[in-house]
Amino acid sequence: MTSSNPSGPDRTATPADLDAMVSTLTSAFFHDPLWGPAFPDPARRAEQAAVMWRLYAASALRYPWTRVTPGAEAVAVWIPPGGTELTAREAELLPGLLTEAAGEEAARAILAVYDQLEAAHPGVPCFYLTLLGVHRDHRGKGLGTALLARGLERIDALGAPAYLESSNPANLARYRSLGFVPRTEITTATGHVVTTMWRPAR
Repeated sequence: MTSSNPSGPDRTATPADLDAMVSTLTSAFFHDPLWGPAFPDPARRAEQAAVMWRLYAASALRYPWTRVTPGAEAVAVWIPPGGTELTAREAELLPGLLTEAAGEEAARAILAVYDQLEAAHPGVPCFYLTLLGVHRDHRGKGLGTALLARGLERIDALGAPAYLESSNPANLARYRSLGFVPRTEITTATGHVVTTMWRPAR
């Protein structure tokens, strides 16, 4: 995955970006403390997880708030107020896709996590950052933080709040630096703690 200027301005993702987005998300979350072990066979993890990330990334293209760097080296998926991560039809397909990709046990565990995340969502309209990932070949360049900051500038211009779930505690300081504050903690069946974070309207 290459780009002549990956740190340049971000843009709205299009269907032509989907393969690159899936590659970036699969790479970004391969070792994530929550989503990595959700696909317990490292030899097949990338292949299995890509099925899930493709569904979510493709669905998010419905909204102009799915943003990427020029070559999709970094991806930020925002769901706007009133939006949903998946359409009703996609939500129906998700259990079967996960089962086919990773088996019944993994599918049940992943769906249980999604139920927990859904239950913790704030009950007020907000922009929801569902995914933020940087391809492993482009880490350490500040692409993810810059992409997030530019998204927040647009959200601030609308006077709207923002919400996210941090599955990796290593990212909490980064989110705090951009105005997010911890809201709740979710403990999954494996004992992993997910921190939900809120950023008030500005």
